[in-house]
Amino acid sequence: MAGVARFIETFVPAHYDLRIDINRETKVIAGTTTIYGEAKNTTVKVHEHDLTVSAVQLLDEGTGVLTPAEFVVTPANDEIAITVPATGRVAIVLDYTAPLTDKMMGIYPSYYELNGERKSIIGTQFETNFARQAFPSVDEPEAKATFTLALSFDEEPGETVLGNMPEVKVEAGVHYFEETRRMSTYLVAFAFGDLQAKRTKTTSGVEVGVYSTKAHQPAELDFALDIAKRSIEFYEDYYQTPYPLPHSWQLALPDFSAGAMENWGLVTYREVYLLVDSESTPLSMQQGVATVIAHELAHQWFGDLVTMQWWDDLWLNESFANMMEYVAIDALEPDWHIWDSFRTTEIPMSLSRDATDGVQSVHVAVNYPEEIDTLFDAAIVYAKGARLLVMLRKLIGDAALRKGLKNYFAKHQYGNAQGADLWAELGAVTDYDVTAIMQTWLDQPGYPVLSVAEEANQLVIRQEQFFIGDHVDQHRLWQVPLNSNYMAVPEILATTELKIPNYTQLRDQAAVPFRVNVDDATHVVVQYDKRILHDILAHPEELLTGDKLQILKDLRYLAQAQRISYAEVVPLLERFATDSSRIVNEALLEIVDALKVFFTPGTPEYGRFQALVAKLTAFNVARLGWEKQATDSNDDVLLRPEVLSAALLAEVPAEQAQAHALYERYADNLQALPADVRGLVLKNEVKQYYSKALFDKLLQAYQATPDTSYQMHLRAGLTSVEDPTAIAELLTVFKDNTVIKPQDLRGWATGLLNNPVGEQPIWDWLRTEWAWIEDTLGGDMSFTSYITMLARTFKTPVRLAEFKEFFEPKLAQPGLTREIEMDTNVIAARVALIAAEQAAVYALFN
Repeated sequence: MAGVARFIETFVPAHYDLRIDINRETKVIAGTTTIYGEAKNTTVKVHEHDLTVSAVQLLDEGTGVLTPAEFVVTPANDEIAITVPATGRVAIVLDYTAPLTDKMMGIYPSYYELNGERKSIIGTQFETNFARQAFPSVDEPEAKATFTLALSFDEEPGETVLGNMPEVKVEAGVHYFEETRRMSTYLVAFAFGDLQAKRTKTTSGVEVGVYSTKAHQPAELDFALDIAKRSIEFYEDYYQTPYPLPHSWQLALPDFSAGAMENWGLVTYREVYLLVDSESTPLSMQQGVATVIAHELAHQWFGDLVTMQWWDDLWLNESFANMMEYVAIDALEPDWHIWDSFRTTEIPMSLSRDATDGVQSVHVAVNYPEEIDTLFDAAIVYAKGARLLVMLRKLIGDAALRKGLKNYFAKHQYGNAQGADLWAELGAVTDYDVTAIMQTWLDQPGYPVLSVAEEANQLVIRQEQFFIGDHVDQHRLWQVPLNSNYMAVPEILATTELKIPNYTQLRDQAAVPFRVNVDDATHVVVQYDKRILHDILAHPEELLTGDKLQILKDLRYLAQAQRISYAEVVPLLERFATDSSRIVNEALLEIVDALKVFFTPGTPEYGRFQALVAKLTAFNVARLGWEKQATDSNDDVLLRPEVLSAALLAEVPAEQAQAHALYERYADNLQALPADVRGLVLKNEVKQYYSKALFDKLLQAYQATPDTSYQMHLRAGLTSVEDPTAIAELLTVFKDNTVIKPQDLRGWATGLLNNPVGEQPIWDWLRTEWAWIEDTLGGDMSFTSYITMLARTFKTPVRLAEFKEFFEPKLAQPGLTREIEMDTNVIAARVALIAAEQAAVYALFN
């Protein structure tokens, strides 16, 4: 298979005139693209995918005369090779048609229902390399150009048309848009349909708007409008660089594969990540919406104004946006303590994924076109990358970071950059060798475990790569910011081992136990020897909540890696059972979730495990109850569903009864159930009080409501069903996009995988329907997650063998190779852990 060819080496575009006509009735796109640029060879190449090119002509810009050009289309390479008379300035005119498909790539329709009628709006998704499905182009990030768009379609009265830039005129049914700034093809966007909007302006005059279909209530746009406006104002100040466009539209698309997309000036979102019903959307989801909006708007600078030169530097876009979403929302909504969510979601996600041998590095080479979409590994390019930038921010300070970013934007605006360019600007404003430090983290996979021990009155700190599962140790080294609480410890560990004399004296002088990675900013796991750990845990009430979270988290990973036994971890848990902090309880519940793999429901051992779960959560369950209280903090609101979910896992009769009572009270209007516990109530009802009538009621409600958060809760209830006939009925609608949208299918499949009765049927269905899944979602950046979700669930030797039997024949597909190899290792590690530790765990519960 051919590697990635760079078409920009043959042709450097400067400007595109796009003339696109879309017929929704016939599902045909017809276009004429004129590309002005510099030919580097007498054969220039542009990208296409599924385009039928009818003519290619060369335009004489002086006379306006068109001359036919020789061209050859090679579909296997997404290539149009065009012969030009000489190198230098050239204008190429290409006429083509293309199909309007439902694949959520290129130009595509999004479907919704309004007053019983199925309707659609048209939107676009061009990242990573899908612009070539809409118009011929050099579809590479480095090939920045300006664009003018003339758009026509089978327009109906009252429809709204949106683009990257403002519309300047409409003539003979054609909508003409202002020329864009210099930008990459994957950021071009437009949309049209029967939309509603709310708009405002920032203090600097940027027009901000939120758009959706009219299936939603207008009030659902208010939250996003407020967050978007304030985010842009925050970033203009933080980056010390103005927002570069006249407007920023936020558009909710009913069908959208990714979470959101940072198209310059026209950001697109899944409806669930933009629209908020203040009565029906849980606080956790409201916070999720806010961070997604802040993430995409951070991209308007990081990714759009300055774009990575090639996909191997994707982290330049995503890692920074992932960090900045938390920086921004922490400033906009300080009472949310949004960094707590970073610590309970992004950090565990990155540590888990990054501990598997074979994981990609943050900065990774791209060898095949199919590999580009696989780079969007949420745990690595997003979560780990963000954590590394948080680490750097703590090391150099926020003021230096902001100064370096301002210089970076000024030097590279409207152009492209590589990681080295950013490190150069940050290094210039600080005394640290930023390049040397960050290369050890970005260019190699994994992370270290810091072993901290007292040996012969010396404090010894060692680093080695941390692994979960089988591995080959490459003896990698990192420059590790230690963030210690003792002055005698250096700032950075760059060697394998560090020894500091006179530990007893240091301990007496400090009067507090020794710790590293204070604030948990460095991407490591810490393993203290028993003496130092006992010292730390001697007075848990004196530890800060973040310290408790960090200790519990590290112990969980050390047990998963078999560096310590769960027999050392479980006895410590009850020390934290009366802690009211959400993040401490989430760390406890993560350990509970990790322990769950050792047990089989219905066995005596499982019953004893449930008793422990009930004991660990009893204090907070009693304190919080099922319904919101006037005295609730935001932390309480977020913690309530976490501990109640655990209580239902433990099958605490009183909590099952309270959930049922809530269901009965709201049976005539389930959507009005308290939003933060609605999903739990529905799951409990289906599991404990199943009937065919209940199942039908929930499925019909799912189809009828446009409320995406309510849909998620209905899905949670339906996939909890333990009746085999009902599970079989669910599977019959998985391919019916009028019931379940393809973008939502993974959530349904995950729900059944997590249901012990549903695991076998959904695994059978996935194997049977894999060709359909690949045809429907293949080529999309989320496709490999269908493999990942299996690896998160499977835990037996039988499942491991089945997984290998099914997926190993697919190892030759470049877009799947790494994921299959890694997830095989993940399942194998879990199987090995259970074999090694189950007896010891059972002994604890006896």
